[in-house]
Amino acid sequence: MVIQESGEMYLETIYILSREKGAVRSVDVSEKIGFSKPSVSRAMGLLKKDGQIEIDGSGLITLTPAGLKRAKGVYERHIILSEALKSLGVDEKTADEDACRVEHYISDKTFTAIKKHLKKMGTLPKV
Repeated sequence: MVIQESGEMYLETIYILSREKGAVRSVDVSEKIGFSKPSVSRAMGLLKKDGQIEIDGSGLITLTPAGLKRAKGVYERHIILSEALKSLGVDEKTADEDACRVEHYISDKTFTAIKKHLKKMGTLPKV
């Protein structure tokens, strides 16, 4: 299954919120990313249908094993790409925004090379 950029963004947001707060609801996702509640609700339905998340009777969202794997991968790309850009002298805000865009399109080959380079330089962040 191919998850679009927006689906990856939602999974990453759920992952981050679950680390910060534990319990995650659609309203939390909506507030974090600034999207309307109906848009988030629709996305949650699609992610649930695809087996990436589960939503219990009280509205708590949890990542399935497949969703967690995908979310962790996107989060890792984001953190490492942001660090790579900052190591080049890019300011933190710009590095974070650019990493957010690039994380969805970078090839595994290029990402692995960036990780290898940061590790060699001693600046590979712990994710």
